[in-house]
Amino acid sequence: MPPPPLLLAVDGNSLLHRAYHAAPIGRLVDGADRPVWALHGLVLSIARAAAKIRPDAVVVGFDCPTESARRVEYPGYKAHRPDKAADLTEQLATAPELLRAAGLCVVTPTAYEADDVLASSAEQARQAGWRSILVTSDRDAFALLDETTSVLRIRNGGFDEAVVVTPESLIEVYGVTPGQYRDYAALRGDPSDNLHGVRGFGSATAARLLAAFGSVDAAWSAWDDGGAEAVRSAVGDRAATHFGTPEAREIVDRNRRIMAMRHDLTIPALDGVRLPLDLAVMRRALSGHGISLGPSLWALTGRADPNGAAQTAYVPNQWRRRNRRDPIPGQLALF
Repeated sequence: MPPPPLLLAVDGNSLLHRAYHAAPIGRLVDGADRPVWALHGLVLSIARAAAKIRPDAVVVGFDCPTESARRVEYPGYKAHRPDKAADLTEQLATAPELLRAAGLCVVTPTAYEADDVLASSAEQARQAGWRSILVTSDRDAFALLDETTSVLRIRNGGFDEAVVVTPESLIEVYGVTPGQYRDYAALRGDPSDNLHGVRGFGSATAARLLAAFGSVDAAWSAWDDGGAEAVRSAVGDRAATHFGTPEAREIVDRNRRIMAMRHDLTIPALDGVRLPLDLAVMRRALSGHGISLGPSLWALTGRADPNGAAQTAYVPNQWRRRNRRDPIPGQLALF
């Protein structure tokens, strides 16, 4: 039996931001002097991912640029971030339109984010009997891992240094299962989103609590039933003291709500967005923005590898815990 078809679901905001800051080919502009280097990098990253992974379909998600359901619920969400540079904002606004014109499936949900598109795409793939690989820099996607869904993290060095995150490697590196990941993240907090965690809880302490009790709710139940000493034994005096406060419950409940991803957004039927794309259409759309990728588009457009390489399965490095003095992959920049 052939393997189930494969969906590549891409966090467009993540890839474009990283292309903007990396600018490995210089700060390109088009004939009208508009910035396009991040757009170039975004399309090239998608093309390279397709060349390595050989997906059957690609979906690219973007954050809604005008509304945020999470910020309505918690006004402090991402409020600490500085305003984006004008040339980055311009390219972010152009990217969905450009990719759609090139024939790619793009989803920009009202009031939600690329993370929600990835979660909904993974759910649609699961229901359709597909596999999915999610390309993102947001660790919240680790909660989506299962036997059919993995996360591809690209580090410095490109795809040669790529790591794939699976349920097994998540347990090895973080000590938690995908089903525990949201509790783990809620305890620890996420400074990048301006979501502080419970005092006394870092990565190791959160993992120890979940290893001992399975979930935060189970630990609270034990605490309320007179098991405070068991919690203290698992996480230590300082963390246990803070864990038992009403403030900790408010923090964790808020973080879990904000970190939860939508699984029910409307995603086009995967059979209707299968590759290949039309090469002439892609080139025409890209050339309108001064972008020329030539043979790089071969995998997206159903052509043979111009390097003549035989088609082989892409097997990225597994995510593994390294020597303590080395950063684990999740601590390194993507793209």
